[in-house]
Amino acid sequence: MDGGRDPGRDGRPVTAEPRWLQASERTAWRGLIGVMTRLPAALDAQLRQDAGLSHFEYSVLVGLSEAPHRTLAMARLADFTCGSLSRLSHAVKRLEDRGWVRRTPCLADGRVTNATLTDLGFEKLAASAPGHVETVRDLVIEALSRDQLDQLSAICGQILSRLDTAPPRPR
Repeated sequence: MDGGRDPGRDGRPVTAEPRWLQASERTAWRGLIGVMTRLPAALDAQLRQDAGLSHFEYSVLVGLSEAPHRTLAMARLADFTCGSLSRLSHAVKRLEDRGWVRRTPCLADGRVTNATLTDLGFEKLAASAPGHVETVRDLVIEALSRDQLDQLSAICGQILSRLDTAPPRPR
C-alpha cells in the first residue's frame, strides 16, 4: 500500500485526516437524517392510531399482498421489509394472533417457513391503506413538485444502489 495508507471503498487512499463535510454537505446530510428519523415516526403514529398497526406490520402485509398467492418465504419477506428475521418473526406472530397472517412450512423445502396473507389480513390492509396513503401524500408527495419527485426518485435510487453494493462493514 502507499506509505501505510490502505485504499478506501472507492479505491482512493484513506488518510488519517477525516474528510469533514462542507457546510452545504452538512445541511443536506442533516436534512436527510431528519427525514429518516421523523417520517417513519409520523407514518407509524398514523397507522397505530388509525389502524392499530405499526408501520413495520403494515409493510409485512403489503409485501405479502404483492406476492404470488399472497405468500412469501420468511427470509424474502425480511428482505422486503428491511427487517431482521427475528424482528419479522415477532411481527408475524402478532399478525398471526389477529388472524391476518398464517405461517406454514414450505412444501418444496421443509427448512423454509412461508408467511401467507389471509383474506382477513387482506381486508385489514385494504381498510388501512387509504389513511396511510393520504398521510404519505400529505407529508411527502404534495410537499414536492413533479420535478422534485423525479429528483427524489433518482436520488433514492442512487443511494439504494450504493447501499445494495456496499461490502459489509466489519463489526
